[in-house]
Amino acid sequence: MEDQNLKNNQNKTPSRMARLAWPKAKYGPILAIIIIVVVSLIYYKDFFLSFF
Repeated sequence: MEDQNLKNNQNKTPSRMARLAWPKAKYGPILAIIIIVVVSLIYYKDFFLSFF
């Protein structure tokens, strides 16, 4: 009986986190790629501007 309750409690979101609006999981990789591209553009802007 205790094993059943332990398994049920492991999958629940903590009460403080349950009130937050979490984005969908499919947007995570897209957001990560966008952040990497933006940071790379900022970091290497002199390199890219040298072409023009």
